[in-house]
Amino acid sequence: MCENIYKPYLMVIDQIVDETADVKTFRLKFKNQEDADKFTFKAGQFGEYSIFGEGESTFCIASAPTRKEYIECTFRKAGRVTNALANAEVGDTVGFRGPYGNTFPIEQWEGKNLLYIAGGIALPPMRCVIWNTIDLREKYKDITIVYGARSVADLVYKHELKEWEERPDIKLITTVDPGGQTPEWKGEIGFVPTVLEKAGLTSANTIAILCGPPVMIKFTMPVLKNMGFEDKDIFTTLENRMKCGFGKCGRCNVGKLFVCKDGPVFTYEEMKVLPAEY
Repeated sequence: MCENIYKPYLMVIDQIVDETADVKTFRLKFKNQEDADKFTFKAGQFGEYSIFGEGESTFCIASAPTRKEYIECTFRKAGRVTNALANAEVGDTVGFRGPYGNTFPIEQWEGKNLLYIAGGIALPPMRCVIWNTIDLREKYKDITIVYGARSVADLVYKHELKEWEERPDIKLITTVDPGGQTPEWKGEIGFVPTVLEKAGLTSANTIAILCGPPVMIKFTMPVLKNMGFEDKDIFTTLENRMKCGFGKCGRCNVGKLFVCKDGPVFTYEEMKVLPAEY
């Protein structure tokens, strides 16, 4: 983290990928090489991304810590800051504060199967840990990714989905909502919980990592319980209106906890005792 917690790193936009009509991925490189050399983060952490004169917006770090020299973020145009970011171009300078928050305990998952379940724009918060474990592939057993979106056009990271699909050591299941398919679509058609239920996967020696819209979480959790998952083996990441990044502004508190400081990674066991404010 930067020595001054309020001072952002200056980052240069090195690459822009248009994921969908309103979702972009930025690859950012440090302007100062000394900052790049010192910077470290772990899967699950997030940052505050700023564009000068407009403000800051919170996104996870979507790239893996095993990929050095840059960080990536993926965002949807949804307000003043994200619209300004979307208008930025390669070579422009933006700010980054972080990393903040806790992390996925991937060391504790070694020797286990990993089941990633994501919906829509919730794949970016999970992409970091997916690539982190793929880059350390020999430490984990089966890796399965279940990803759904409203339509084919809404699927993000299409080039990486193709790469995962072609790898023999990864099982990828993609699905779109009924009506969201195209004539060329070869994936599943149906909502994520339904597709997960009929996939015939096991909970034995498996960690489930789940991220998606609340309605997807609501209907996926009973499926995981029916599969035999214990609450402690189900992980998710929350993004409750985080702003300052270190538990001072009070925007992201859930009960006594601050998502930015005590999270954003929680097990379902931890979430069950929280007020339903997430």
